[in-house]
Amino acid sequence: MRKITIEPISRIEGHGKVSIHLDEDGNVARTQFHVTQVRGFEKFTEGRPFYEMPGITARICGICPVSHLLASSKACDAILAVRIPPAAAAIREAIHCAQFVQSHALSFFHLSAPDLLLGMDSDPAKRNVLGLAEKYPELARDGIALRKFGQQVIERLAGERIHPSGIVPGGVGAPMKVEDRDAILQELPEAAKVARRTLELFKSIVDGFAEEIAHFGSMPTMYAGLVDDGGAMQWYDGRIRFKTAAGEVAADVEPARYGEFIAEAALPDSYLKAPYFVPTGYPEGVYRVGPLARVNVADGFGTPDADMELREFRQRYGDVVEGSFHYHYARLIEVVYGLERLRTLLESQVILDKHVRARASVNALEGVGVVEAPRGVLIHHYKVDENGAIRGANLIVATGHNNLAIGRSIEQVARRFVKGEQIAEGMLNRVSAVVRAYDPCLSCSTHADGVGEMRVEVVAADGRVVYCSGLRGNSQ
Repeated sequence: MRKITIEPISRIEGHGKVSIHLDEDGNVARTQFHVTQVRGFEKFTEGRPFYEMPGITARICGICPVSHLLASSKACDAILAVRIPPAAAAIREAIHCAQFVQSHALSFFHLSAPDLLLGMDSDPAKRNVLGLAEKYPELARDGIALRKFGQQVIERLAGERIHPSGIVPGGVGAPMKVEDRDAILQELPEAAKVARRTLELFKSIVDGFAEEIAHFGSMPTMYAGLVDDGGAMQWYDGRIRFKTAAGEVAADVEPARYGEFIAEAALPDSYLKAPYFVPTGYPEGVYRVGPLARVNVADGFGTPDADMELREFRQRYGDVVEGSFHYHYARLIEVVYGLERLRTLLESQVILDKHVRARASVNALEGVGVVEAPRGVLIHHYKVDENGAIRGANLIVATGHNNLAIGRSIEQVARRFVKGEQIAEGMLNRVSAVVRAYDPCLSCSTHADGVGEMRVEVVAADGRVVYCSGLRGNSQ
């Protein structure tokens, strides 16, 4: 038995590795997806006042802190047993739309576009954001501009671009300023043009990846995402809908009841747990979350341009799309939706109301907050004592939900593309690329510090290293 190790997987958030075991004929026998970081947030927050949790848990990640702030604040709202003011809900959702735009822009332009536009088999020294900027300077500028737009909206509405302080239990810290609203509305059309250009570019090249589409995690699973009572996609609020691979609704769950349908299994080779759909059981109860799952679960977006793109997407690939390569496509449609939804929120009069926070003390000893993070369903569940001190916390992040699906996708890609002792770099890049399609955030799901080293080794049955390469650097 020979073993290939990819450590860490490049161009993702956080650190993980993949082990590929080959039989004596050079065929893939099995694969393993290891998450090598350890998260301690659930434990070290015990004893802290519940109202500190948004600020603490936002530090889990520097890419999607807004999502943690919102899920945490919603859990705290439930402990306060308050209904936040309508203006606060609108401001929170507007911030969340900006978070999706900037995060999806990072994923597509910086992390995945080098594979998609420079080629899976291109020179790895050039297959990065700098190589992309050299060959496609206008596209690189678009990526920077779109991410900058999203971050500036967060800064204007929540105080800071990273770990903003303006989202608090009971609502938000301050009303929206008219000048901030007007500035964002003025900048929105250009951001929408960038989103449209990028989506059209992707649609023009996607058919060139037929083999990747067929083998990048193309498998029947369940899907989960938030929808409203009418079945439209929701990012900030809604019910958790589970759909089967055949497109049938398996469950439609109030967020507070998530524990009846989601359980977590511990894996021997990873610090990341593996959530599964309880009625189906482990390990058969695999489900996916995130952009592809959301477009599979929802009946529509509820905005004209995004719904038009969704119709075209389904005409191309069907009502339930299995291939994980299409996370990229769904992610870009969501950028269109996020900008449309942001405009709708900003043009409503309620968002300028001055009443933006409800105040109370502990009125419930338990609270659950659920939102859609850019990578999928995010759950914060807190238990407190009568004084509001945390007795227990459970966080299930999007990358956790996708853990089993990522593992199966890696195995499918490896079996298709990795052959023999002569390991071409492009073979292994495709294994990493299927992980990037999910846009995992291992910093969210687990936690560690330091800088990793990229190593690819092929070890013969007698223990000889027949191929080895190394590159010191981080995972970005």
